[in-house]
Amino acid sequence: MKKLFLPAFLLIGSLAFSQPAPKPYGPLPTKGQLNWQETEMYCLIHFGPDTYTDKEWGFGDEDPQIVNPTQFSALQIVGAAKAGGFKGIVVVAKHHDGFCLWPTKTTEHNISKSPYKNGKGDILQEYRDACNKLGMQMGVYCSPWDRNSALYGKPEYVTEVYRKQLEELYTHYGPIFISWFDGANGGDGYYGGAREVRKIDRSTYYGWKDTWAIPRRMQPGAVLFGDVGPDVRWVGNEGGHAGVTSWATYTPHAPDEGKEPGNGYTKDSEGVEGHRDGKYWMPAECDVALRPGWFYHKDQDEKVKSPDTLLSLYYQSVGRGACLDLGLSPDRRGLLFENDVNSLKQFGQIIKQTFAVNLAKGATLKASNTRGNNKVKFGAANLLDNDRYSYWATDDKVLTPELTLDLHKNKTFNVIRLRENIKLGQRIDAVAVDAWQNGKWEQIATATSIGGNRLIRLPADVTASKVRLRITKAAVCIALSDFGLYKEAKI
Repeated sequence: MKKLFLPAFLLIGSLAFSQPAPKPYGPLPTKGQLNWQETEMYCLIHFGPDTYTDKEWGFGDEDPQIVNPTQFSALQIVGAAKAGGFKGIVVVAKHHDGFCLWPTKTTEHNISKSPYKNGKGDILQEYRDACNKLGMQMGVYCSPWDRNSALYGKPEYVTEVYRKQLEELYTHYGPIFISWFDGANGGDGYYGGAREVRKIDRSTYYGWKDTWAIPRRMQPGAVLFGDVGPDVRWVGNEGGHAGVTSWATYTPHAPDEGKEPGNGYTKDSEGVEGHRDGKYWMPAECDVALRPGWFYHKDQDEKVKSPDTLLSLYYQSVGRGACLDLGLSPDRRGLLFENDVNSLKQFGQIIKQTFAVNLAKGATLKASNTRGNNKVKFGAANLLDNDRYSYWATDDKVLTPELTLDLHKNKTFNVIRLRENIKLGQRIDAVAVDAWQNGKWEQIATATSIGGNRLIRLPADVTASKVRLRITKAAVCIALSDFGLYKEAKI
């Protein structure tokens, strides 16, 4: 009997440990989208003729001679972003006025016609060099609307100007981590002296699929951002916040039935939350300017967002599975103003100190279920390591498991962090968190749509020796990769 029992026991144990990983659920992120998710925060930098004319949107007839940043320092600007905890920048290489910050062959309306470095300047290259030196990622935005070009509105503008500008940018200033597009389109402009209103078909004019093929070919690691993605969607506002529920999956819809959606031609409001049953993995970017405007205006020097305001936006963007894209605006010297620099620095200190110590580390974890009982591969201990993609998983039929963390002593926290292994899709719909208070469990938080990152900022500090996580709704078995408890730093 003993001889028969031993092999059977080993067989059962072998089957348990050979339990396969959970099957992926729904649309999945690409390698570029994973990099974007991990970036979390980057800055969109606006500088050009508008900096000198005190406008937000130039008309296109500005004289290049006005662009003369006598102290321009990409290192100062990128360094301030890095001090703020941002991991990349997106350079506005050309805004709607058509002025190019690099010496392009596509138009005379560019930096080589300005006094900057006696016409030998290349601001894009300086940003590239600064990013290389400081270990920051770089992206580019080249406005599709061009109020300077005489060709705008004709097919030749798209094929001979806009797309060639993109090719120059991707050729000379890579690697690019994000290629930023928007729906800026026709209206009044200079248009080579015509000074008229030109309108385009927002659904078809830019030929987005052919335009996107350029970065796909030349910068395959880059994600493409726009109202319709295709990799990262606009959240639908310029307030810097995603919906309290924010799905990484999304299906863009045109405002008019039967038409193809395009940048500048979508139901923007749907981008706030995304769609649980979305066809595409297309998480949200939350863009907002550090100042009231995107370009520098002296009368806004005292209106720079405070570190506390930035922190609130961080929780409403990065904390909801999106990325935060913060607008920076160098002044006429070509530097960030001191108030901007100081706010970024203090915000960065708060973020760094808050997430330096996970108070859940060292806890004893007890899960109600572990996939195949394989605690090495799928155990809850994976939640507390430094690997963003190691994870706690449950058996296929277990959709509402619980996890108890014994912290061994009272600890005080006010931020909870949860992450899924999004390589397997967005699987969890809702969770609840309890703390052991006065001899019983008391619910302290709930959240939806976990995805790549979910930060729950509690209204008050909680002190407890035990914490419990309950998955209250999931589409399929879970693949949770992170559980953290943090105490927000005060600067």
